[in-house]
Amino acid sequence: MPAVTADTLTLPRVTTPDPAATRPRPVRSVTTAPTGYEGEGFPVRRAFAGLPQLLLDPFIHMDQMGEVEYAPGEPKGTPWHPHRGFETVTYIIDGIFEHQDSAGGGGTITDGDTQWMTAGSGLLHIEKPPEHLVVSGGLFHGVQLWVNLPRAHKFHVPRYQDIRGRQSALLASADGGTLLRVIAGELDGHPGPGVTFTPITMVHATLSPGARLDLPWNPGFNALAYVLAGHGTSGAERRPVTKGQLAVFGAGDSLTLAAAPDQPQAEPNLEVLLLGGQPIREPVVHYGPFVMNTRAEIVQAMEDYQAGRLGVVPAARLPHTGPGKE
Repeated sequence: MPAVTADTLTLPRVTTPDPAATRPRPVRSVTTAPTGYEGEGFPVRRAFAGLPQLLLDPFIHMDQMGEVEYAPGEPKGTPWHPHRGFETVTYIIDGIFEHQDSAGGGGTITDGDTQWMTAGSGLLHIEKPPEHLVVSGGLFHGVQLWVNLPRAHKFHVPRYQDIRGRQSALLASADGGTLLRVIAGELDGHPGPGVTFTPITMVHATLSPGARLDLPWNPGFNALAYVLAGHGTSGAERRPVTKGQLAVFGAGDSLTLAAAPDQPQAEPNLEVLLLGGQPIREPVVHYGPFVMNTRAEIVQAMEDYQAGRLGVVPAARLPHTGPGKE
C-alpha cells in the first residue's frame, strides 16, 4: 500500500502556509470507526459513525473496505441495488473491483484507481471482485465515500467517471516528506481529475516516518482526515490519531498532520485520506441507498425502485430483491 508512488524530490511542491497570515484549524474531535460487514459479507470500518451531519456536510457516509487478505473462494462484493440523490466514490488501494450499472457505466478498477458514479435521478448497480480473484483470493483494500448532491442536482442524469490512478495529480510537501495524490478538486491550485457537482477536495497523503505536513486548506470547506494506516498526530495541538480514526478539524485556512517516527512494520508510513467540501446546508433525509431532502422524496424513491423506474438489471444478471447499502 499504496500502488501509486513517486519520487517526492521531483514533484511540484505544495506551499507551506505562513503562520503569521493563516489560521491553523484546530481539531474538534477524533473518533474511532466501528467495524461491520457490507454487501455479501466484506469487512468495513464505518468512518463517519456517530458524527452529526452538520460536521460532515457535504459528505454522507464512508467505509474503509478491508484491509483483508482473502483465501481462495472468499472475495465478496455487493448484489444489484439502487441509488438516488448522491454520488458514490470508490477508491481501490489494493485489489480489484468491477462495477456495472443500469445506465451503461462500468469498468474494472485496481491499484490506485477510482470510480465516480453520480446516481442522480436513480439507477441500479453492482460491485464485485472479478471471477479470477474469487478463485485465487488475494489482498483487498479500498474506500467508498458518499457525496451528497444539492437539491438542484438530485435528479441529474446518472453519469460514471473512470479515474485511473496515474491521472491523479502527484504533489509533494515543501520538505518532500509527504506524497500527495489529488483525486478530486484542487489543492494549492493543483487540480485533480474527478469532476464533482459539489465543490470538494479529496487527497490521499502518505507521510514518511517523522514527517510533518502543513497544508493550505480552503477556508470555505470543512476538513476531515481519516487514517488508513499507521499512526501520528493531527492539528498543531498534536492530537494522537491511528488507523481507523477520523479527525474533524474546525474553522481556519490551514491544517497540520504529523507521522510518528516509529511506524508498524506492516504499515511503514502514515496513510491519510483528506476530505474537504463546501457545505450544501440543505435538509438531508437518508434511508438506505437513497439520500434526499424530504421524507416524501424517500417514499417516492422507494416506490420508483419497486416499480422499476430506477433502471433494469441486464438480462445476463440475476435481479436483487431489496435495497442495498453500498
